[in-house]
Amino acid sequence: MYDLIIVGGGPSGASAGRVAGNAGISTLLLEKENFPRYKPCGGALSPYALSSLDFELPESVVERDISKVRVHFRELCLERQRDYRLALLVSRNAFDNLLLDKARETGIEVHCGEKVLDCEEEEEWVEVRTSENSYLTKFVLIAEGSQGVLKYNVRPQRARRTEYDLALVSEIPEGDEVIRTRFPDVLDIHFGVAPGGYGWIFPHAGYYSVGVVGTAEHLKHPKKVMQNFLQANGFSGEFQVCFHIIPVGGIKRKTVSSRILLSGDAAGFVDAFIGEGISYAIRSGQLAAEIVADLVLYNRKLSDLKEYESRCGQEFGNFLVSSLKLEKVMHRFPETSFKLALSREEILDKYLDEVVINRSHKDYVRWLLLNFSLAEPASRIMSMAGKNQ
Repeated sequence: MYDLIIVGGGPSGASAGRVAGNAGISTLLLEKENFPRYKPCGGALSPYALSSLDFELPESVVERDISKVRVHFRELCLERQRDYRLALLVSRNAFDNLLLDKARETGIEVHCGEKVLDCEEEEEWVEVRTSENSYLTKFVLIAEGSQGVLKYNVRPQRARRTEYDLALVSEIPEGDEVIRTRFPDVLDIHFGVAPGGYGWIFPHAGYYSVGVVGTAEHLKHPKKVMQNFLQANGFSGEFQVCFHIIPVGGIKRKTVSSRILLSGDAAGFVDAFIGEGISYAIRSGQLAAEIVADLVLYNRKLSDLKEYESRCGQEFGNFLVSSLKLEKVMHRFPETSFKLALSREEILDKYLDEVVINRSHKDYVRWLLLNFSLAEPASRIMSMAGKNQ
């Protein structure tokens, strides 16, 4: 009988495992892949993600230190340099492997290459069945990402494609000197290339991460959109393209049953405007493990597990809800919104200062509406978005 079984060894599961191990509760982490494994992702770590870690990233994991962003919308382009860090770029296979090693060093049990098939919740425990065995545990944390189905043990499945984005990613080899000349430690963002999303070019060590992300419902021909974006930015040839699903839609999803919790992408914790979820994966995994450890160590009531939802809401709930409202405004009126944003430097400066660094999406959206004519329709969209949370 374990105190906690964690399903998934990515950033959320590994971060939960480190907290659980340090707390001293008996923990088993089950991961279907063998690490290190490839993970398609832009690999940008926000200041919030970095601040959530209780250790410094080794230089071997960091590929670029970013303090500049270049934003495009059709013929418009605006570049801004800040005097602070906007992001660190990492390779996800190296970063995720580091997090899993950090969890292991606390003494938890880790089984890689063992896929969880099902979880059956009973009154006193949860039975977890895998491809290799079955286990009993007091609590389960499902941190298997957006494409797993175990989350439907907690909340019903819904076929609303508007709640998901589709991202396509390709890694394109290039010499470091060429990369430094073309993209000198800058995040290159292109709006207007995918419905409800954007394209990106991130300069890693020896390769570019190039991708597009858009609303799944409206991205009718995703491979064609990706090919057009690659060609428009001078990338010719045959490149492997991977895709993954990104949940969007604010925070109003059930994330706790009587003994099972959801974290990270499985819980839907993603910034709806830019699709960033690593920081919320890390932090929600930590919060979940803290709550479970409290219940186990101090014999708290089982109903106190619901505190997990309120703590996630307090820490980043308003931010995620506001990101959804901003996404609805900007992508519903792209011509007005992005042309205005790229014609006024203070709009991008304010976004970098307030949202990226100070994490105040809500204040930023209010500032936009008070100071610029995103017009009457934007206010209506925000009102509608608020009713849907």
